Amino acid sequence: MKRRTFLSMSSGWGAGLWAGGLAAGALVSRRVQAQEGQPTVAAPAQPKHDFKLKYAPHFGMFRRLAGQDLVDQLKFAADQGFTAWEDNGMMRRPVQEQERLAKAMTDLGIEMGVFVAEANFNKPTFVSGDKQARGQALKAIDLAIETAKRVNAKWMTVVPGAYEKNTEWDYQTANCVDLLKRCCDKLEPHGLVMVLEPLNWWANHPGVFLHKIPQAYLICRAVGSPSCKILFDIYHQQITEGNLIPNINKAWSEVAYFQCGDNPGRKEPGTGEVNYRRVFQHLHSKGFEGIMGMEHGNSRKGPEGDQAVIDAYVAADNF
Repeated sequence: MKRRTFLSMSSGWGAGLWAGGLAAGALVSRRVQAQEGQPTVAAPAQPKHDFKLKYAPHFGMFRRLAGQDLVDQLKFAADQGFTAWEDNGMMRRPVQEQERLAKAMTDLGIEMGVFVAEANFNKPTFVSGDKQARGQALKAIDLAIETAKRVNAKWMTVVPGAYEKNTEWDYQTANCVDLLKRCCDKLEPHGLVMVLEPLNWWANHPGVFLHKIPQAYLICRAVGSPSCKILFDIYHQQITEGNLIPNINKAWSEVAYFQCGDNPGRKEPGTGEVNYRRVFQHLHSKGFEGIMGMEHGNSRKGPEGDQAVIDAYVAADNF
């Protein structure tokens, strides 16, 4: 049985761990030595941390400590106590690599989070009503379904493209809803969910069509499918709207997935203005059992930066 750990890791502890060999990318041992004369027996390791939420790192976040191999990064994360993972670029990886990563996640008890199925930040793909654009979007969903089955994923990210400058907003919304319904016709038989991600205009994605949570809520209610939900990225919505907890509550029935990153800077919790401990506590109190994607960078370079990310989640999860 897991033990719930409430550790606030000090800089001295982190330095000691670094000096102990993680600098060389050594992984925490996953083997238990039997008594002398007997063979080594594989056994599950006790994770360092028993997080209350399913925080999902991504490839590259721990590469200074875990090494460059992607499976080694998954093993390192599992040893730390992370039980979920996300990879925006999974659909572009070779099939053989997808299968290798999927096997590793299954063996480690790591749940696959989102990958990007369709995202265009410059063209009005979902809102224009253009037949060619609609066809390309539907083809992307077909490919995403194949990928999801291969890597045991349930969720996929969809960004409905840019807004069309010469068309009334409501016409664009109707076009978007129509196309999303067609996507759902493909996704529903497989029990898969596309999560629509509103993106901020002011720091990263000026001109995208979907940029507010109430807007995404309206669209999901209009589509009316369990396969069309909201990806609530706390970083983006802190910039666009703030008022995080009230907006989470109002949109709750349509939210299936969260991502985070502090603001300004889009780094780990504790580096900006968002009280992530309070936000995570609120989600936990509401019974959220989904994934919290760690879609941000590291505030510090090198192995110390990797460790700082882990420390930040230990601290933010200590409620």
